[in-house]
Amino acid sequence: MSKKQDIMAATLDLIHEEGLQSVTFSKLFKRANVGAGTIYNYFANKEELVNAVYKEARILMGESLLQGYDPEASLYERFKCLQLNRLNFGIHYPKEFLFIDSFSFSSYISPELRNMEDVHQSSEVVLSLIVEGQKQGMIKEMDSHLCHQLIHGIISSILKGYYIDKYPLNDVQVQQILESSWKAILV
Repeated sequence: MSKKQDIMAATLDLIHEEGLQSVTFSKLFKRANVGAGTIYNYFANKEELVNAVYKEARILMGESLLQGYDPEASLYERFKCLQLNRLNFGIHYPKEFLFIDSFSFSSYISPELRNMEDVHQSSEVVLSLIVEGQKQGMIKEMDSHLCHQLIHGIISSILKGYYIDKYPLNDVQVQQILESSWKAILV
């Protein structure tokens, strides 16, 4: 890992462990094992660093969301793929998931970055799937962004319970989650 990546990883770890307000450059120097000046070679301030970590996490989530996605599959199968990928991203990258979930609406994240289209345009894929389902009369008529937030919120809530060992998320439960989130937006 490069020093820049070490700094970004240390930032994500500290935010996860202590919260954003507790993250200081002195803690980052120690955690990333870099000199004081090194951070300033890459980032002008804490806000720029946090935004870089956020952007990297969003890109990773976008890539993960589209794993195995088949645009030719049925609407239901595409929906299940996206929701399962969202769930798997949260399981495999809990720090990144929680960071995105917690700070997507924070004023700390720049508006341009908050509204960025990820590299693989996963949010556009999700939104177009919702609109397609609405045109077919399968998905409730509502703002597509609200609908997207609804299905994201279901997975987010489930993952937060999973993270504190409230339940194990076995195969049966995963299928129940996918089915329930589908039914939540059906007409």
